[in-house]
Amino acid sequence: MTSPRSRPKGLFTVFKGFKDFILRGNVIELAIAVVIGGAFTALVAAVTKNIVMPVVAATGGVDGIGLGFHVLPGNDNTFVDLGAVVTAAVTFLITAGVVYFIFVLPMNKAHQLIKHRVGAGDPEETPVPVDTALLTEMRDLLREMNERSLRP
Repeated sequence: MTSPRSRPKGLFTVFKGFKDFILRGNVIELAIAVVIGGAFTALVAAVTKNIVMPVVAATGGVDGIGLGFHVLPGNDNTFVDLGAVVTAAVTFLITAGVVYFIFVLPMNKAHQLIKHRVGAGDPEETPVPVDTALLTEMRDLLREMNERSLRP
């Protein structure tokens, strides 16, 4: 039977592990990205709905219904709205462009700078661990000895 003191220790260990997980930089950065992404999506949706969609709808003519057509004339339920597809594509391109140029490009540049400062930018420049270097040297020596023994 376990003592009463052992149960809280296990419970505290679980909470400590959870706290460590939550306080990792990646989880916090992900939470911030979700919040910013939601706000940015609302902004892009407003721009496309109120600016892009009216311009696309104007291509249908003054009295037209926009960029699209009816599969069955007179039945509004069969309207194929190409303007909505164009608007979604514009929304995607704007969102992807902003995410790339505002977030991805600077983060890639920062990672390159960090790798350069640490000295891990080029795999050939990174130091080889001692055990790997010794094993490689031993392999080369054994190969050389084997080749010598095979020569007449």
